[in-house]
Amino acid sequence: MEESPEDADLFIDKQQESEAAFWRIKKAIDDWRDNRIKRVMAQEGEGVFRTLGRVLYIISCIIFNGLILIELPIYMGRSAAAWTIYILLLIFAVRLQYEYYKKWFEVDISQIEFENP
Repeated sequence: MEESPEDADLFIDKQQESEAAFWRIKKAIDDWRDNRIKRVMAQEGEGVFRTLGRVLYIISCIIFNGLILIELPIYMGRSAAAWTIYILLLIFAVRLQYEYYKKWFEVDISQIEFENP
């Protein structure tokens, strides 16, 4: 059975696809790195109390989630229901903490632009 030229176009060229995948990954990594650099640059002008507040907030969230919230399943007898309640409360707490983190400590990177070569 002979392959027609139209059928050859339907097959995916593995070399082109791997190169396209490489460039998509590279672009995503470059965008992530640019945003990270912008966030660091935006934090340069903020005060020491805001920086310390960010660190203290993260530490308090970790302590609450890791030490205080974990007591719930321990006091409830380490049953499956207790662990389920703990996991649900942990998810809720982390989402709430993240929303407050964004509200209180978010940096504005919209004013920072890099020149594209």
